[in-house]
Amino acid sequence: MRLLPVLTALGVLAAGGCAGQDQPEVAAVCDSYAAVQNTVNHIRQVNVSENGIVAIRPYVSQLLNELNQLVLDAKAQFGAQADGLRTTVDALQTTVGTAREDPNVTNLAAVRASVASVRASAQTLRDAIAGTC
Repeated sequence: MRLLPVLTALGVLAAGGCAGQDQPEVAAVCDSYAAVQNTVNHIRQVNVSENGIVAIRPYVSQLLNELNQLVLDAKAQFGAQADGLRTTVDALQTTVGTAREDPNVTNLAAVRASVASVRASAQTLRDAIAGTC
């Protein structure tokens, strides 16, 4: 399976950056957002062709933890968008696990569909946070 679609989808998060951190709540959101960006950058560097799909699993778990923190930090302002992204990443983690256990055409297609969902929800969250960070 090619990882490029996953990297493209998750790269949507890495496209934005946090600039203004005037209030403690904003600083926490921006710090959490930066942690997510950092993990996305690590995911983009994983060589699945060389190391297999199992190489991305720890980063997906880390990303889920960071998204949970982002949800906590951004709940008041961006809760719906952060929850949406967390839900799609949870689904991606499940489909990647299934594809790892049984890499057939149906399971790999499910991974591609999950990547598309992550891409859409990541764009929504990035757009919402861009005005704050």
